[in-house]
Amino acid sequence: MLIRPLAQPDADAVVALWERCGLVRPWNDPRADIERKLSEQPELFLVGETEGAISATAMAGFDGHRGWVHYLAVDPARQRQGFGRAIMAEVERLLVERGCPKLNLQVRSDNQKVLGFYRGLGYGEDQVLSLGKRLILD
Repeated sequence: MLIRPLAQPDADAVVALWERCGLVRPWNDPRADIERKLSEQPELFLVGETEGAISATAMAGFDGHRGWVHYLAVDPARQRQGFGRAIMAEVERLLVERGCPKLNLQVRSDNQKVLGFYRGLGYGEDQVLSLGKRLILD
């Protein structure tokens, strides 16, 4: 798998991958999320390409205090082949390069499969409650 920054022509394939992985929610416009990320630290929006197709994604960012990762996705047909581990390792490398001391991420509490994946990468559950407020309605 070749890991590289997302390019604008990848957008449709990325949205299709997110849909196959169950990441798209009615209240989040995935195309708007892509456009927003392309305007802020686009080099931290990674795709994994295998045989000419987008097989993985990770949207990362660093605010100077913490790093975040969103939209980690691996094509269901390619899961359990190390693609998720590889793209997360690249996210971590890029964030360490920027001086990022800690990476945070959010997982839906009922997604036991994904929680197990992250625990296997060394991530632990922080004793915090995630709060959010929608500022722009998509």
